Amino acid sequence: MNRDAAERWIRDHVEPVAPIELTHERPWATVLRVPTAAGSVWFKACGAVQRFEARLTAELSRRWPGRVAEVLAHDEERAWLLLADAGAPLGERNPPEVWLDVLPRYAELQVGEAHYAQEHLAHGVPDRRAETLPPRYDELAHGALPLERGQIDRLRAFAPAFAVLCAELAGRGIPPSVQHDDLHYMNVYLRGAERRVLDWGDASIAHPFFSFGEISRFLEGVNGLPATDPWHARLRDAYLEPWGRDHDDTFELAFRVGAFAQAIAWVRQREHLQRAELDEFDVGFRHVLARALARIDG
Repeated sequence: MNRDAAERWIRDHVEPVAPIELTHERPWATVLRVPTAAGSVWFKACGAVQRFEARLTAELSRRWPGRVAEVLAHDEERAWLLLADAGAPLGERNPPEVWLDVLPRYAELQVGEAHYAQEHLAHGVPDRRAETLPPRYDELAHGALPLERGQIDRLRAFAPAFAVLCAELAGRGIPPSVQHDDLHYMNVYLRGAERRVLDWGDASIAHPFFSFGEISRFLEGVNGLPATDPWHARLRDAYLEPWGRDHDDTFELAFRVGAFAQAIAWVRQREHLQRAELDEFDVGFRHVLARALARIDG
């Protein structure tokens, strides 16, 4: 990112009242804080792996005000975003009761965005629709993975069964839509009564129910709530309500397939990293792969 050009662009849209500050610089994005008389606004330069995020966020902001970040300006070609302040993240306590409000509103967004799935694909949002996953699964299983030999063999042997599951899921009648794929407590921001989902750089066009995988993972890992805890079913039901009745079986199928779709998504991220960054990345990647392997037996 050309910092001087970025600052000129920022000043075309807002008037800083103090120096613009670097908040963080990662392989996937650089974020600057811009102090203004009305409070902070945020500049985000999306990295190569998520160039689509600028336009996607702007489109979601236009159609779903109050549910995602408020976009003050964006530049699709340069993958730049200027965002109003959204408050503070939900926080590390990850209160399940807040998700009772967030998930139905997020599902309503997905229902609506299904109409724009092809448009999003045309503008670079990754395609992880169920019917596209089997060949990518083969690439995953035969790629360089931080797994033991026996785990890799299990992954490869499951390929034919995975293709059958994908075909079944694609035929269940739920249209593909935007799927955040990183829906956890640090990407939900609170400001007063507002609940906004931010940071769509891991998003894809996929089976919408894949989103619940991260909800479940953080209920287990952060809240210590096992899959049998009633909160999992309660949040599932809140999420499914906007989709209508009788989707429990499809949800379970999507939950299983989605664990592998997330592993496939992580491969895409991994390919954009430098060698020195792989060790840290693979700590999380091993966990994602372990959750996928656990779904092989159902």
